[in-house]
Amino acid sequence: MRRIRRSLILFALAAPVVPAAAQTAAPPAAPPPAAAPPASSAQRTPAPEDARLYFISPRNGAQIRGPVIVRFGLRNMGVTRAGDNAPNVGHHHLLVDVKEPLTPQEPIPTDRSHLHFGGGQTETTLDLAPGWHTLQLVLGDHQHRLFSPVVESEKIRVLVLSPQKRARRAHRRH
Repeated sequence: MRRIRRSLILFALAAPVVPAAAQTAAPPAAPPPAAAPPASSAQRTPAPEDARLYFISPRNGAQIRGPVIVRFGLRNMGVTRAGDNAPNVGHHHLLVDVKEPLTPQEPIPTDRSHLHFGGGQTETTLDLAPGWHTLQLVLGDHQHRLFSPVVESEKIRVLVLSPQKRARRAHRRH
């Protein structure tokens, strides 16, 4: 019994002394997390000043019959898939008949007039209605936003001609 009593006394002496008020107080609340900056003020991805985006084909003013094959050219940057955050690379967007300027802080839209090439493609074939059309290339970053400075081609115009009708042969009856 003496042994148990001695063990209890030693245990009580070894235990840390904590004031009673501290035993019931709740731990201090963590400070609230900092608010994320609004998307509109997010930093744009930097691009080299000498980056150049251009059309390999078609040429400005081209007259084309049938599907329009568009080949994209890029200098002083690389082409990659969407979502790749490596420096000095981006992916293509082709603007077809777009009149309104893009908003630099917002992602480039994806619709019938804003074609997205997130797989790293460097060419496409378009089926455009006969008539004049404008084409422009824009390079998007990993978040589909414009680089700073903006990497874009000149806007070109192409004339899509009506498909040729096959001449009908006149059948003569003898």
